[in-house]
Amino acid sequence: MIGRLNHVAIAVKDLEKSISLYRDTLGAKVSAPQAEPAHGVTVVFIELPNTKIELLQPLGENSPIAKFLEKNPDGGMHHLCYEVEDIIAARDRLKATGARVLGDGEPKIGAHGKPVLFLHPKDFNGTLVELEQV
Repeated sequence: MIGRLNHVAIAVKDLEKSISLYRDTLGAKVSAPQAEPAHGVTVVFIELPNTKIELLQPLGENSPIAKFLEKNPDGGMHHLCYEVEDIIAARDRLKATGARVLGDGEPKIGAHGKPVLFLHPKDFNGTLVELEQV
């Protein structure tokens, strides 16, 4: 059902400092910051040959990333994103096996402009999982 690893998301307190770390220290190609108000984050993507790293900074006081950073003040890995061909079929299959889909269970449009869903970390070895339709 799942395809390739689309990205690893890392929550950060200081997006500019993190961009500099990846761009200037590691020599990576970094996208321009992109505000995602519907998700409460500002994101950038670090392009790697085989996947991407997504840096997430809180956007607004109600951002889920702000809550994550309260518990993890130094930041850290927030979620893994896997590609799926049909997000509705994937959702239905997961729900049938007892996996919990977060929110209302309906896909939202993610930072790549594609439908995404998040799966409860307690169902996936303590890791928040994002599915993105490709």
